[in-house]
Amino acid sequence: MQKRKLGKNHLEVSALSLGCMGLSFGFGPPVEKKEGIALIRAAVELGVTFFDTAEVYGPFTNEELVGDALAPFRDQVVIATKFGFKIDPNTGQQAGLDSRPEHIKEVAEASLKRLRSNYIDLFYQHRVDPDVPIEDVAGAVKDLIQQGKVKHFGLSEAGVKTIRRAHAVQPVTALQSEYSLWWREPEREVIPTLEELGIGFVPFSPLGKGFLTGKINEETTFDKNDFRNIVPRFTPEARKANQAFVDLLRKIAERKKATPAQIALAWLLAQKPWIVPIPGTTKRARLEENIGAVSVNLTPDDLREIESAASKITVEGERYPERLQQLIDR
Repeated sequence: MQKRKLGKNHLEVSALSLGCMGLSFGFGPPVEKKEGIALIRAAVELGVTFFDTAEVYGPFTNEELVGDALAPFRDQVVIATKFGFKIDPNTGQQAGLDSRPEHIKEVAEASLKRLRSNYIDLFYQHRVDPDVPIEDVAGAVKDLIQQGKVKHFGLSEAGVKTIRRAHAVQPVTALQSEYSLWWREPEREVIPTLEELGIGFVPFSPLGKGFLTGKINEETTFDKNDFRNIVPRFTPEARKANQAFVDLLRKIAERKKATPAQIALAWLLAQKPWIVPIPGTTKRARLEENIGAVSVNLTPDDLREIESAASKITVEGERYPERLQQLIDR
């Protein structure tokens, strides 16, 4: 597996990470614990060294799964987790945002126990909290770094003004935000800002929540607990309209003897040397397929062809329902 470095802090990780959320949360029922552990350990065997989780995935159960799976390899891997949500102790549900410094430090202690570790490699603010100055957030993480409990500070779905303000207090190693061939908003302001400041980029949903694999069409039905049921971009009408992206990927894939998913990931890897996508999966075959994207070489001509064709396609549907759009920092 090729390695990449995130940011000026030179956090070295595998070129592809494993997003672990879907093993416990978001895409239907959680997998059996032994299956989740087997998948994560298979990723280690295949060269993945970067694993992404969060306290809110489950909540809590995903961190426990990742901690158990990676305990034998702890010094060989990089674990990213996140803070920033309030979790109702009675219902276990998200109950708004909470990035108060004292809460950040409480979350860190609890995450360390669940991860079976005495340090967190990369600690992201999961969503920007408009009620807490980002300087206070960065200061709290800086304290944790000085204590040796955290190694690197990250932000998720943060806008450029927030990124700059946070970075001035505690250097930001990585930004995690959605980025793929069908969500290219970061190219406007975010990616140039990251390049200027020397911050790595970790795109989540690099396969468009599964759509860019070519395995989903307008007739696909999702489990009742799958959050894609409420995503406007996944209505049957939107899926039918957005099939043009899959057709484009499939055309390139056939020529490259690859799959649409591999082309989607290879396209991301080709954008910048400090971009590390985090596709998630619950299946070993998909894990192996995703990792195969690292070996797909897209030439300048291939990239120009993709760019030209993609620029003529209009994406149908918002990427989040309105209530979740409000959690995105501008």
